[in-house]
Amino acid sequence: MRAWLLDRMGDGIDKVHLGEVPDPSPGAGEALIDLTFAGLNPADRYLAENMYPAKPQAFPHILGRDGIGTIRALGPDVTDFKNGQKVNIIHGQAGINLPGTFAERIVANVETLGTLPAGWTDEQAAAAPLVYETAYQAITQWDDLPALSVVLITGASGGVGSAAVQLAKAMGHTVIGLSRDAEKSTKLREIGADMAFDPNDPNWKKLAKEQLGKRRVNLAIDNVGGKPFNDVLDMMAMNGRITVVGRLAGAVPEFNTASLFFRRLRIGGIAIHSYEPAETRHAWEQAQRLLKQSGARPLVDSIHPFDQLHDAFKRLERGPLGKVLLRIP
Repeated sequence: MRAWLLDRMGDGIDKVHLGEVPDPSPGAGEALIDLTFAGLNPADRYLAENMYPAKPQAFPHILGRDGIGTIRALGPDVTDFKNGQKVNIIHGQAGINLPGTFAERIVANVETLGTLPAGWTDEQAAAAPLVYETAYQAITQWDDLPALSVVLITGASGGVGSAAVQLAKAMGHTVIGLSRDAEKSTKLREIGADMAFDPNDPNWKKLAKEQLGKRRVNLAIDNVGGKPFNDVLDMMAMNGRITVVGRLAGAVPEFNTASLFFRRLRIGGIAIHSYEPAETRHAWEQAQRLLKQSGARPLVDSIHPFDQLHDAFKRLERGPLGKVLLRIP
């Protein structure tokens, strides 16, 4: 089969190349899947650049964590799925320790598979699991988050960011989205953001505080890091929480730690691959429930041919509105 191959850690995405590898075979409790779409994530680039804590088991390695396809064959003792059934990958080490979805086929443990939500397109189903599971955990990991909170989301137009906007709004929270593009800010309001601002606008915090009145941010979901992290701290309420999801700015933030203790802030991280399958499945099911309740659907920014992976990653670098997908084959 054809697959995009990373020959060694640190090569970077630009050195990933299209090649031929043997078709995998399913073992006990596994399924062989003919993939039709794969989703791109910033973590793919981090791993290729050797900036990710987990490492592949073998090289050449196939990247790609999100995917959807049709079951081609089942290993022994599999009873919950059948040949010809459409499934998506909702959990696991695909693309990290194990071969991923930037390939024509993949073998996955059936514990990591989910069925497609009713009424969704294949593209929407391919775009959803990782980002919505991450967004759901980012919001709900704080058990004592007040109802009807103010939720601030940086990098709100990306995959996790737009998912967090939709889920937080479906939960009844007031949502503030940050995006550096006016068109994207308009779209963020359409999908549920009560306010949307350009973080490069020096007046955005003043405008947000005017609209909030005496309220401040109870939960911030930070996809960006870097210098904007200080603006996030300035918007926080007493006893606020910050969930760190990504580092799109590419820099470790330097900030005044006094903000943490004066406002009694708490910071926690999310790495969805470290959750147990049952936890991830719960997050996926709850995210589906909230989307069904609100009528929202995953955002697909663009779809790229299988042989144009590098162009797809360039699109991801430029800041998409939603998810970037690879069509397979």
